[in-house]
Amino acid sequence: MDIQRLKQLLSREEDEKMDFKAELNLTTEGEKKELVKDVTAIANSRGGRGYILYGIEDKTKRVLGINPEDFLEEQIQQIIYNRTDPPVPVSLDLVTHKDKSVAVLTIYKSKHAPHQMIQTGAFYVRRGSTTDFARRSELASMMQENGLVTFETVIVKKASLEDLDMNRINTFFKSINVYTDQSQNLLLEAFGFIGQKYESEFSPTIGGLLLFGKNPQIYLPQCYIKIINGDDIEVISGNILYMMDQVINKVRMIIKDDDYPIIAFEEALANALVHRDYMDLSRGVLINITDKTIEIINPGSLGQSKKVHLSMRECQPERRNAWLYQRLITIDERKRFIKSGIGMSRIRQAFEGIGTVKFINLGKQNSFKVILPR
Repeated sequence: MDIQRLKQLLSREEDEKMDFKAELNLTTEGEKKELVKDVTAIANSRGGRGYILYGIEDKTKRVLGINPEDFLEEQIQQIIYNRTDPPVPVSLDLVTHKDKSVAVLTIYKSKHAPHQMIQTGAFYVRRGSTTDFARRSELASMMQENGLVTFETVIVKKASLEDLDMNRINTFFKSINVYTDQSQNLLLEAFGFIGQKYESEFSPTIGGLLLFGKNPQIYLPQCYIKIINGDDIEVISGNILYMMDQVINKVRMIIKDDDYPIIAFEEALANALVHRDYMDLSRGVLINITDKTIEIINPGSLGQSKKVHLSMRECQPERRNAWLYQRLITIDERKRFIKSGIGMSRIRQAFEGIGTVKFINLGKQNSFKVILPR
């Protein structure tokens, strides 16, 4: 950490990954808890590295300075290591600026979130420039993104096998030449479509309902697509492939233009359904149609990027739902999901001569938006 890097950090405002503090006191247990709370909140928030700058007035960013003897890296690391689970990796730098010492605590990007405060059992995140308790859906999303849990194979105990479209399932197995002389339940369980909730009783998994459910929204109410076209609002429900077919047909009827690159719209919609954050229980995928644009907005931002407007290279999303993706590319007879995640450049090329395609990452809202011209 040098003076130039410090100046860059000071040019930023407080947000999820930046905090300014006048001082650090570690005399009492409460003060140590406050440090750990701040560190875990930044570590659990989306984005790259985070920083806490000590010796800086938070409102004005005026350099107040600190006593370097109060900032012992080994002591700070030990406090954080012993009070967080899993431990949050940090480092400490002391930099002289305007003849005063400033301490920079770097909180490194973690692939092991969510980090818990051991003494209280609490999980924290940053909301803007403030620290808050993490919501259950946020914790689930962090666990999924970091490979700690695969949400698709979670059993929906309130559902029964009657909630699955067995004709569609049988068609799928025939298409991949899979047969069994044993119980079909064993085959469904092996593919992750159902799970054993009791000794001899099975229920669908979340993934099974998303792929083959007759009406998954009974148990997964957030898994819908809403189409807004002026004053007309329609909510599409059903399994993923059914919803996709319905939406594409409805958009065709609204557009009424044989030259419109509807295949590019299909790719953008497939991306939204594959990469959406299914742990966000508050909303579904939104399609907003105006005279000039079609917007596709899905829950689930690109966590690795803090930029709003993304370049093509930055629009290659990591597979948020790898289990779901692998099965969709097999189940969908039209193979629309094979191109999912690699078709951003094709989407943009398809609209050359019509207008500009925009990819917008809304990290604070945990959303990703694609704007297609008309």
